[in-house]
Amino acid sequence: MKLISRIPLSCCVLSALIPGAFSLAAQADEKIALLTSWYAQAEQGGYYQALATGIYKRYGLDVSIQSGGPQVNGMQLLLAKRADVIIGYDLQLLESVQRGFQAKAIAAPFQFDPQGLLTHDSVTSLDGLKDKTLLVSSSGQSTWWPWLKARYQLSDSQVRPYTFNIQPFVADENVAQQAYVSSEVFQAQQAGVKSNFFLFSEHGYPPYGGILITRPDLISSRKEAMAKFVQASMEGWVSYLQNPAAGNALIKKDNPKMTDDLLAWGVEQIKAHHLIDGGDAATKGWGTMTQARWQKTRDFMVNAKMLNADTDWKQAYTTEFVDHMQVKP
Repeated sequence: MKLISRIPLSCCVLSALIPGAFSLAAQADEKIALLTSWYAQAEQGGYYQALATGIYKRYGLDVSIQSGGPQVNGMQLLLAKRADVIIGYDLQLLESVQRGFQAKAIAAPFQFDPQGLLTHDSVTSLDGLKDKTLLVSSSGQSTWWPWLKARYQLSDSQVRPYTFNIQPFVADENVAQQAYVSSEVFQAQQAGVKSNFFLFSEHGYPPYGGILITRPDLISSRKEAMAKFVQASMEGWVSYLQNPAAGNALIKKDNPKMTDDLLAWGVEQIKAHHLIDGGDAATKGWGTMTQARWQKTRDFMVNAKMLNADTDWKQAYTTEFVDHMQVKP
């Protein structure tokens, strides 16, 4: 596959967003602090690739990447102006908008959430969970669990805490647990456990995966920089899925526990499940968002009593940076 011609396309796209053309080379590098949602891993590969290969630099951006984690509240840091862009989730963002927080999604690199359920091989469908113990993290209980519980008539009494340790699952065939297709599924295979994995998005779970979120004041005051950041980030994803070596080197530097085989697995699963190039991205370009998808997520949250019906959900996102962008291999 061949990368799209970057500079001509970006100039066209960004000139449409901002009156007057601009020169990529003539402007001083503009700093953007990106905070991820977890420790460095393949799910952030496109951003590390854009940094490692100079894509951000070519767009006149000086991007720093800070890793998130279980104790890091990305939304809080964004609102406190300690980050310019965070990787977050639509459910979290819609709930924040309901609370009056000033935050807005600007792109959806992951068209589908990598979240799913890992079971032993005796469970052949999500209908077979009624007698199982389910390990769910605290964040999972307020995001995908209400969807799974309602769709498959499950009970809160089945839930036990998931502590990001796969050993309870390995030791007990009656246990199923939350998992990312790019991480825990690999760990189960390494442990020699015969298992099945069910990606929630393939069973109707509507949210996007990691979305890029910033503040409305930055969209107003740094519109050109935000447009370039979205464009360059998606080009980073194209590059990463073609040859991830450069991005992986930075990932391992930020997260020394990350291994080459786990990174390779992650890239393979992102491709296999079309997490980035599937859905609307197949025709509209990588990173795209649509009102129809956001409304599906909004409707699920309202039905699950996670969002008030009168919340102005359209304030949670803008498509101005992804409309007509058309970044693809």
